[in-house]
Amino acid sequence: MSERTARIAEMVDMLPEQDQVLAYELIRRMVLAWDPEFTKLTDMEKRQMAKAEQSGFVLDEDIDWDSIGV
Repeated sequence: MSERTARIAEMVDMLPEQDQVLAYELIRRMVLAWDPEFTKLTDMEKRQMAKAEQSGFVLDEDIDWDSIGV
């Protein structure tokens, strides 16, 4: 977790429960607007993908076996 993410989580945790729900919904809607299918890669995921592609090796645990051939 990045430092920024941890700080955001700390701030949200300070809010009353009802406001935490509101903050969660706001963040959820922002993420869905940015990537409705959750298919975009974060910067860290892009680096991991490039490294895996260059090495020719992918960890078994990184494969979504349920979606192969779909």
